Amino acid sequence: MRVAVVAGPDPGHAFPALALCLAFIEAGDEPVLFTGARWIEQARAAGVPTELLKGLAPRPIDDDLDAGARIHGRAAHISTEFLPDLRTMNPDLVVSDILTAGGGMAAERLGIPWIELSPHPLYAPSKGLPPIGSGLAPGTGVRGRIRDTLMRAATARSIRQGERQRAQARVSVGLPAEDPGPVRRLIATLPALEVPRPDWPAETFVVGPLLWEPTDEVLPVPDGSDPLVMVAPSTAFTGAEGMLETTLSGLDGAGVRVIASILEGAPSTVPTWARAGLGRQDAMLQKADVVVCGGGHGMLAKALLAGVPVVVVPGGGDQWELANRAARQGSAVIVRPPSPEALRAAVEQVLSDATHAEAAHRAAKTIAEVDDPVEVCRAALR
Repeated sequence: MRVAVVAGPDPGHAFPALALCLAFIEAGDEPVLFTGARWIEQARAAGVPTELLKGLAPRPIDDDLDAGARIHGRAAHISTEFLPDLRTMNPDLVVSDILTAGGGMAAERLGIPWIELSPHPLYAPSKGLPPIGSGLAPGTGVRGRIRDTLMRAATARSIRQGERQRAQARVSVGLPAEDPGPVRRLIATLPALEVPRPDWPAETFVVGPLLWEPTDEVLPVPDGSDPLVMVAPSTAFTGAEGMLETTLSGLDGAGVRVIASILEGAPSTVPTWARAGLGRQDAMLQKADVVVCGGGHGMLAKALLAGVPVVVVPGGGDQWELANRAARQGSAVIVRPPSPEALRAAVEQVLSDATHAEAAHRAAKTIAEVDDPVEVCRAALR
């Protein structure tokens, strides 16, 4: 297949798209990644043909405080800017990140089948779940079901507003107001982070985390034999701030070593029992006893796939939802609000209670249940 893969520049979305491109290449297909300028050179160095996705820059008329307008209105603009490049490439298939909906719109405008890529669990509303983002488990019994019904009703207005905004955006570029949706959905998560629902959408497949390392460097761990704590501050703009500093303060004198994965802006000095900088996270996870992270899906999935329990300091976005799913599964302890004392207590709890590591290993084993994303894409064209 010739496949156009579309994603914005945020690492949590660009990296899974890049990983999918590598899977296509390994399978003998011909992908081209369209993304922000931030990762073009690194993607090309990794062997992935990559081009700039036009239309990503915010416009004066964009209202970034309105999530619906940001996703749908800008998607229509991106689809128009992207259309000439997509027409020139003339792919068999388009795979478009869930937040970069312009890729799917452009595909639809040209009559090309397209697939939606969600680099996290399925966040579509469900008649059997509380609203996504609440962090709550599905209610049980009469009271639990009533709670979920009332919460769904409270969010229904926002959902309807988003549907209207999407319809308006579609009409503005000559598409019918009613959205037929993608031909398939790829849910790039571990089954352990999914929640059973009675209305799982048709043609939606859990394909496992799509992971890519932006560096080949291996950051050396501090000397010694004390337990190793890996710290991975969130790369999302909604992530909690000051995580590394708070963790180092809390763990001072705790008899542990720390290695911190910093994508950009590593501190110039850290204690002798710590290291901080850009390095392969998979290499760090091979030696880590516990991970302190923000609960973004990429790092959380990496940790669980490696069988490493986590202390989660959730920020905004979907981090609260994911943190609670991992906590209910048993592999995570949540710290909110963060403080040095709370982080130290949580790390010590995870290190002293083997049930957290056992739960992380159980989560890792669920990778055996996923579908092959390349095969799902190929089947969509048959």
